[in-house]
This record gives sequence, structure tokens and C-alpha cells, in this order.
Amino acid sequence: MKKFLMTTALVGFAAGAAQADDVPLGIIFGFTGPLESITPTMAQSAEMAIAEVNASGLFTLGNVTSVRGDDGCVDSGLAVATAERLVTSDRVVGIVGADCSGVTGAILQNVARPNGIVMISPSATSPALSTAEDDGLFFRTAPSDARQGQVVADILRDRGVESIAISYTNNDYGAGLADSIQAAFTEAGGSVTMVASHEDGKADYSAEVGALAAAGGEVLVVAGYVDQGGRGIIRSALDLGAFDTFELVDGMIGQSLIDAMGDEIQGSYGQLPGADNPGTQMFQDLASAAGFDGTSAFAPESYDAAALMLLAMAAAGSTASADYKDHVMDVANAPGEQIFPGQLARALEIIAAGGDVDYVGASAVELIGPGESAGNYRELEIQGDEFVTVRFR
Repeated sequence: MKKFLMTTALVGFAAGAAQADDVPLGIIFGFTGPLESITPTMAQSAEMAIAEVNASGLFTLGNVTSVRGDDGCVDSGLAVATAERLVTSDRVVGIVGADCSGVTGAILQNVARPNGIVMISPSATSPALSTAEDDGLFFRTAPSDARQGQVVADILRDRGVESIAISYTNNDYGAGLADSIQAAFTEAGGSVTMVASHEDGKADYSAEVGALAAAGGEVLVVAGYVDQGGRGIIRSALDLGAFDTFELVDGMIGQSLIDAMGDEIQGSYGQLPGADNPGTQMFQDLASAAGFDGTSAFAPESYDAAALMLLAMAAAGSTASADYKDHVMDVANAPGEQIFPGQLARALEIIAAGGDVDYVGASAVELIGPGESAGNYRELEIQGDEFVTVRFR
């Protein structure tokens, strides 16, 4: 395979109205809110794919630009207003995003469907999105939490855990994931002592943690957000001596958690979407050269979301969502030559010649059913000052 090496420097992409020959791509993430520490890297990853396509000189539909928008992660009003601005004012031809499940659903129903705009989310994982009405416009490069629930159960049982308590953020993402974990762990023979919600934005979680501690459990599963209530639950549990080991779902994986807790959470563990895939290291090398951390949560999936969207446009010969939406599944799956990060120029060459590509990307992309990832995960453990990958599942 011909490997495309990026030599151009990555620069910021200015928001604003596009020029006549621009192909504006919306990037809608929670740049404020409970995931604000990881979303900048997600955006950089998507923009790295955009830069790679532009640098190839082979994307004949125009110069791709990035228009960032903030969805607040859990603020549906803000998310919808942002998406409306990007669609009506900035005239984006597709949306990479959103990030959190609730705002993703809100944008899908209130903006994307009415305007016929394709969305590819790298991180919205609620099982409810699998059955949402989407007119064939919605895809995601991260797997459904129906799959994550089974992975959590497998990790816990493999580590000899017999009983757990679950604290989840009180929204679609948290509730869906908590249900999935409870069902899978119970089916595997484990005991769930309590499943309780928590609200983000509180200063004190001692009441919630007190109830969980009274119910008991060897491990507290925290299905929340790393920069919000999930961190608060862990802080309170440590202060009260209620739990000392935590199972961390994907929304809890972030360096900011280790920076805040340090030695207090050594040995806790969790999982993120990820695969033992040659593309993963290739992506991490490209990210390192571009000056950001390619191992950050949902960074590979963000690169893949943007790359898939642009390759689908190339396959359709059009930037109109109505034309390229039916090509997303085609470029994501076999048959065709496998394409990895750094090889988007090769993919564009093949497409221009009338051939097929099988985009594997950074996260071993394989889209199934309603246009979502089949689901690979990497198991992580906090060791020292970092999350260390201990196994792929």
C-alpha cells in the first residue's frame, strides 16, 4: 500500500461563513461542560483528517474547512441552536458529532433530519440511538453502550468481582449504560446492590455516596462524566472511605481524573472503544507529530468520523447529504483495499479510479445494522500517572 505522509503543519480552522469553493464541515462537541477536557483533542483529530484530505490535492469537490460549534455536552438548547447556526448560516454539508448522547439525539431530530444533514458521531453511545428515526442520516464510529455493558461485566468477572454498586449520570447516556451494565453483570452471575442516579453540577455528593455505601459492593461502577458529577462521586467516595476501587466507563476516562485524584485511585480500571489494530498506532504517530495525544478518549473515532464523511462524499461525487449518505456504509466496509490513517490520499485515488475502499482507520471501523460501530474496546488500568492499556476486548 502507498502510505501518504502528511508534511503540512496543522493549523486552526476559523469558524465563519465559507468561501464559494469551500466545503464546510461542522464539528459539534462539548467544548464547555462535563467533557470539556477531552473534546479539544477530539476536534484536533477530526481536523487532522480534514488537513490530510486537503493536502492530498485529490479531493475534487473543494477545499474542506472546519466550523466548530459548542453543544455543552448536556445542554440540548445550546446544541440545537449551535447546529442550526452551522447549518443555516455556515451552511455546513455534514456534522462530525455530536459528542454526548442526549444532545446528539436533539440535534438529529431538530436539525439534521429537518435539513437532511448527515451526522457521524465519534462518541454518542446511548443504545436508544440505534433505533432512533434518522432517515439514513446518522452514523457513529463508537459502539453502542449495549456492547459496553457486556464488556464491563466481562472485565469485572475476570477480575473476580462478585458484587457492584452503580452510580450513573441522570440522562440518556447514563441511564442506558447503567441498565446495560446491570443486565449483563447479573446475567453473568454477579450481584448489583444498588443502581442510583446522580445530578451533574452539585458541590456535595455525600448523600448519594452514603446510600451506595450502605447498599454495599466490592466496586463502584461510575457511569458519568470525567469533568462533572462522576468525578464528584469518586471524590466523595474516597473522602468517606466508602469505596476504594472504581470501574470507569468511557465518559470517565480522561487525564484530568488522574491529575485530580493522583495516588488515591491507583488500580481502578475501565474501558474505551479501541482495537488492537495497525491503524491505531499509525494514528497515534500522526497525532504525536501534530502535537496532540492520540490516545485521548474518542480521538481515533473522531479522525475516523471525519475521514468517513469525506470519503463518502468522494465516492458520491457530491457534498450533498442526500447523495453521499448512501455511500458511508460502502466506504466503511469490505470489499475494497483497506485504508488506514495517513492513507486518505490512496483512498481518494482508488475512488477516483472507480475502485472500492474498506476504511479500517484508527479504530478498526466496521459499521453494522443502523450505521454504528460493531464494537471493540481496550481495557485500561490506572498505573502511576496514566491510563495503561492491559487488554483488548
